[in-house]
Amino acid sequence: MRVLVIGAGALGGYYGACLVRAGADVTFLVRSARAEQLRRDGLRVKSPHGDFAVQPKLLQANELEEPFDVVLVGVKAYSLDDAMDQFAPAVGAGTMILPILNGLKHIDALTAKFGAAHVLGGLANVSAGLDADGRVVQFMANQTIVFGETKGALSDRTLALEKLLDVPGIDVRASEAIMQDMWEKFVQLSTLAGITCLMRASIGDILAVPNGEQSIFRLFAECCAVATASGFEPRAPFIEFDRKLFTTPDSPLKASMLRDIERGSITEAEHILGDMANRARKLNIDTPLLDLARAHVAAYEVGRRRAAS
Repeated sequence: MRVLVIGAGALGGYYGACLVRAGADVTFLVRSARAEQLRRDGLRVKSPHGDFAVQPKLLQANELEEPFDVVLVGVKAYSLDDAMDQFAPAVGAGTMILPILNGLKHIDALTAKFGAAHVLGGLANVSAGLDADGRVVQFMANQTIVFGETKGALSDRTLALEKLLDVPGIDVRASEAIMQDMWEKFVQLSTLAGITCLMRASIGDILAVPNGEQSIFRLFAECCAVATASGFEPRAPFIEFDRKLFTTPDSPLKASMLRDIERGSITEAEHILGDMANRARKLNIDTPLLDLARAHVAAYEVGRRRAAS
C-alpha cells in the first residue's frame, strides 16, 4: 500500500518514521518550512526504545496529483479543514482515510467531505512532541494505534491495514468496536487535559495536593456520564486502567494541551473540552468541573490572541 502521512509533527512524524524504517512506501505531505528542515536534517525520532532517523519522501500540497491507498491524518484539530483541502487529490475510489486525531468531531468533518465509505475510526496512544530542533520526541513508552470500521466488525481492508502497520515501534490493533474505543479515549483525554490544564500541573503534582485525587475523579465521573448517556458506557477494563493511570504517585503525565499552553501555542480545547461540554449540555448532564476547565483554557486563548495582535 502507498501511504500518505499528513504532516510530520508528533503523531504523523512518529508513526510515519516507524513505517519508513520498516520499508513501507510512505510519503509525507508537509509545508515548505518543514520540508526544508526534513531534507536538511532527516526525520529524527528520540525514543525510550532507541533513537533513529530516516530520510523521508516529501510532497507539498501543490505537488499532490494522484491517489494513495491510505491517508494517515495526525494533524491538530484546528488544522483539519486546511489539511482536508490539501490532501483531497490523494483520495481515490479505494482510499482509506485513517484519522488519529484526538476527540470525535473530526469524524463528522471527514465524512461530510469525503463520504463515510472512505473514513475509518482511529486513535493513537503515544506521548510525543516536537522539540526546538524539529525532532520527534517520544516521552513515554506507549506507541499504540487502534482503528476500525466506524460501523463495527472487521473487514478485509482493516485486516490488510493492520498487517501494514504491524512494524517495530507501533503496537497496532484492528478493532471491532472502534467507536467504543474512541469514546473511552475521549473520556480519558478530556479528564487528563481538563485537570492538568486547570491545575497547570502534572498528574503526580496534582495527586500531591489536598483534594487533588478527588478532583481528578470528579472530572472523570462527569466525562464518563456523558459517554454513558451517548450510548458508550466505559467498560470495566478501561475504568481500571484509568484509575491506575490517574493515581500513579510522582507521575509526570500531562496533556499535550497543557504543553501547548506552556509554550504559548494554540490548543485543541474546543475540539476536546468544548465538544465534551456541548454534548453534556444536549444530554442535560451537569459537568461543573469540565465547564470550569473549558473556561480556563478559553480564557488563556483570549489572552494568547490579544498578545499576538
